Amino acid sequence: MSRSAHPAGPRHADVLPEGHYSAPPADLNALDPKVWAHTVSRTDDGVVRVGGIEVTRLAEEFGTPAYFIDEADFRERARAWRTAFGHDADVFYAGKAFLSRAIVRWLHEEGLNLDVCSGGELATALSAGMPADRIAFHGNNKSAVEITAAIESGVGRIVLDSFQEIVRVAHIAQSLGKRQRVQIRVTVGVEAHTHEFIATAHEDQKFGIALADGQAAEAVRRALSLDGLELVGIHSHIGSQIFDMAGFEVAARRVVSLLAAVRDEHGVELPEIDLGGGLGIAYTSDDDPREPHEIAKALGEIVTRECEAAKLRTPRISVEPGRAVVGPTAFTLYEVGTIKPLDGLRTYVSVDGGMSDNIRTALYDAEYSVALVSRTSDAEPMLVRVVGKHCESGDIVVKDAFLPSDLAPGDLIAVPATGAYCRSMASNYNHALRPPVVAVRDGEARVIVRRETEEDLLRLDVG
Repeated sequence: MSRSAHPAGPRHADVLPEGHYSAPPADLNALDPKVWAHTVSRTDDGVVRVGGIEVTRLAEEFGTPAYFIDEADFRERARAWRTAFGHDADVFYAGKAFLSRAIVRWLHEEGLNLDVCSGGELATALSAGMPADRIAFHGNNKSAVEITAAIESGVGRIVLDSFQEIVRVAHIAQSLGKRQRVQIRVTVGVEAHTHEFIATAHEDQKFGIALADGQAAEAVRRALSLDGLELVGIHSHIGSQIFDMAGFEVAARRVVSLLAAVRDEHGVELPEIDLGGGLGIAYTSDDDPREPHEIAKALGEIVTRECEAAKLRTPRISVEPGRAVVGPTAFTLYEVGTIKPLDGLRTYVSVDGGMSDNIRTALYDAEYSVALVSRTSDAEPMLVRVVGKHCESGDIVVKDAFLPSDLAPGDLIAVPATGAYCRSMASNYNHALRPPVVAVRDGEARVIVRRETEEDLLRLDVG
């Protein structure tokens, strides 16, 4: 099946401008399994399907833009993390990546715990039946209302992020007649090789209490002295979208050193250590993420080795994958609108979504893949920039990629690996309506987060 060709920008590698792309792939119709959900494939007539349903049918039923999540893939990845870490460790799904009541139920059924960082995330988790003792509450500036709700519901842990919060949580817990289990988040001075805005363990940022100058040790002293708190461990998180385990090794060594100092000063061996999340996924074919069993083995060996050297009992390890569970399970489906070739540069392909449904490219300079999914094509590849319909020159979905040169308005294209942070960070910029999230499994599709309507927007506008 083919379409009439449109005038296009550069098509050959020897005339391409400088940019963030590799050479054109050998087969534009191929779907790299590293970046697509497990049930995604092409039918004999070239239409992509997920969970046994063709995207053309999904577009007709649910419209575009829309997020489609492969439920079987999500559950498989959740089980893989749970199995890799076994019963001697805890896996907390990081709800900030993407959270809905359906997601909470899947997590509960697959044996994962849940990490939340706002009152809204906590309310969502509790409303969907996640046991409170399997919830951890994070955040660098939790309100008194949020802390009270967390303690009253019986969350399994609150992660303390500042000296003020140590006192605040202790006071609220004591006023409620409770003793709250807590961890202290420390910044360990590890420079994660990632974007500045998602590197979280160097000292110059808003999260945690620094190991430097004895601040973390002082935080431990204060937490141990307060009746409303039960200090159970130390928490560390070095960043996001990380592939190299070296940073985790340095972080674990420094956290274990703090545990040893706590033992020597207070005679207490804290029973838990949380190494956070941040493990990367494949957004493009160039990315090479590790499997959960590899990560579990590496982290277990690191902590065990450091504890043996410090003559400490090995604490219970926790990790917090979010992106690594949900990111690869979803894609965003768009309809092509305007196609605008710029001679000698590239072709701009405008879609019916944009930065309101995926802000990560504009915010983090994130890279994504894209594919024509409503048909196949034997046309030459052309260098494209996939952009949205918003009134911003930075409204870019995919900065540089290749699509067939016979791409036409009305074609469906899809951006894979959008399960994490895209819907969570979606906005109403230009009064755009946030897309739905549709779960697909075994030939059935159901909306788990509905598309916004104009009535939703107007309902909040009370002026």
